[in-house]
Amino acid sequence: MENPFNTKRKMVKVIADQDFLEFLIKALVDHPEDVKVDRRVDEMGVLLSLKLNPEDMGQIIGRGGATARSIRSLVRIVGLKNHARVNLKIEEPEGGRVPRQRTQEGEVSSASLEDLKL
Repeated sequence: MENPFNTKRKMVKVIADQDFLEFLIKALVDHPEDVKVDRRVDEMGVLLSLKLNPEDMGQIIGRGGATARSIRSLVRIVGLKNHARVNLKIEEPEGGRVPRQRTQEGEVSSASLEDLKL
């Protein structure tokens, strides 16, 4: 029988969701050094708050929010494995959206589109 006062083992379980999310996000973004995951526990369960570089928001949200939904599902599965309800909150960066800069030739920038409007 497991000792209920074995806090070392419980801490490993508790931090697994935060470590998993941080590992997953850092593998997806262009600026892994800017990824920060905060963990809060309350009566509703565990809330993981994700902060990242504004240029990486599109990669994490995905087309139509598909990537964000998938990440939330994976984090919930890790939480269920550890008997916890885990939710993910993606913090919007200050200043709102920042458009990605495109460097490929042949693409039209938003500035040149503004010049074409009548």
